[in-house]
Amino acid sequence: MQGWAKVWMVAGMFVLTSCGSSAGDGAAGGASGGRSAEPSPSAPSPSSGSCAAGHAEVTVSPGDAVGRRLCVRPGTVVSLVLKSRTDDKRWTALRSSAPALVVVSRWQPESDGSARASLRCAGTRGGTAKITAMAKAPDVAGAARVAFTLDVSVVPYTTQG
Repeated sequence: MQGWAKVWMVAGMFVLTSCGSSAGDGAAGGASGGRSAEPSPSAPSPSSGSCAAGHAEVTVSPGDAVGRRLCVRPGTVVSLVLKSRTDDKRWTALRSSAPALVVVSRWQPESDGSARASLRCAGTRGGTAKITAMAKAPDVAGAARVAFTLDVSVVPYTTQG
């Protein structure tokens, strides 16, 4: 069992080291490098040039849509805030369909039923990943069910030359 934990730790470190800022993402200067985005359920298309770069934040409150889309640039860190639910369920886990592209680097469930997570996007690659947040009543047997989905599109910068 410990051998597998080491393998996953090494794999996670590899992904995290590839998630640094790329040259041209604006992280070195000005307010554009740390731009925060609160995406709506109908986020702009990746081709529109309005993808978040550097940092984005998504907050999910009770009554919000169960799915959202988010367009980001490579190297972006997304803070996901899952507010306490109004039913008896609690946020239990977060999964990425493509951990080599978008990895859950921090998962922190709180005692009040809310949770926070950091999602790190690959430093150079583009693609899509589906982030699923699971929820379950703490006193009920059985598996947790998907309660929220974030579709992340990582769109590389265009190269000129």
